[in-house]
Amino acid sequence: MSKNDVAAQAGEIRIGGIAVANRAFLAPMSGVTDMPFRRLAHRFGAGLVVSEMVACEQLASGDPETRMRSEGVPGALHVVQLAGREAHWMETGARLAEDAGADIVDINMGCPAKKVTSGYSGSALMRDLDHALRLIEATVAAVKVPVTLKMRLGWDHDSLNAPELAARAEAAGVSMITVHGRTRCQFYKGTADWDAIRAVRERISVPLVANGDCCTAEDAREMMRRSGADAVMIGRASYGRPWLAGQIGAELSGGPAVETPEGAALAALVCEHIEAMLEHYGRDKGLKLARKHVAWYLDGVTPAMPASLRKAVLTSHDAAFVLSTLRDGIRQGGQEAAA
Repeated sequence: MSKNDVAAQAGEIRIGGIAVANRAFLAPMSGVTDMPFRRLAHRFGAGLVVSEMVACEQLASGDPETRMRSEGVPGALHVVQLAGREAHWMETGARLAEDAGADIVDINMGCPAKKVTSGYSGSALMRDLDHALRLIEATVAAVKVPVTLKMRLGWDHDSLNAPELAARAEAAGVSMITVHGRTRCQFYKGTADWDAIRAVRERISVPLVANGDCCTAEDAREMMRRSGADAVMIGRASYGRPWLAGQIGAELSGGPAVETPEGAALAALVCEHIEAMLEHYGRDKGLKLARKHVAWYLDGVTPAMPASLRKAVLTSHDAAFVLSTLRDGIRQGGQEAAA
């Protein structure tokens, strides 16, 4: 029996010929799922971690920041999400990603951001399925690794064409499809429609991943039941909680529980995260980019850090001050909560 057969019997799913550890994945999120964040999420047991969205043309130009976004986490499956609007650049970007060690190439047809859709990329491609298919076919033909696709329900509620795009994508060779249960025009408003994703399930046989408003293992189970999906993808609920996807994945698989870090353990994790960002980006840029993560972590700390101290931490240019204050403040908060 092969390793993949053993993995399948253990309740895992496959992307092409690749077995995935569990059914809870970390969503690709620009400005969030960089290397330091993905490294933590993988360590906590996320079934899959996906790079930030990478623009194919910028990747081909050799842009250093774009190359950095596409780097893989050591020890994890290397998944690079690509965005583009021309077949030539999708083909080139996919080859570059594969040459750099990508195990899986993901195509972004779900990003709702105006700066992306105004360039006819992301979810704007759902307005022209023939063109979308040309990009998919070019990407699949360019590489030997599995190609996956992430999309929304459609551009708006008058064009819920995810089932058609999914079916055509599978026919073109796509190995897994992720659907966010909102339209592009909804952005992140309202609630994700998990039931609407089932129409995609009825059109495809490759693994289906449901995305949108998954915050707990209970959400994940209900999401899979209503959508018919094989797995879930966790996005914004992971802000300040890099352990969440692993936590949900462990609960779904019946594996050892992943404990939520608190007190001294959380303080150590937050400082480790900041230090990793300082190393990854350089001290000045790294500290600036770390602020949103610090704010998210602090939002979950009970009792809350005093407002004046929180403001000082989130505006300081002194990494040593930030690290020492967080280490002491979060640890002390945990001790008070436990008292």
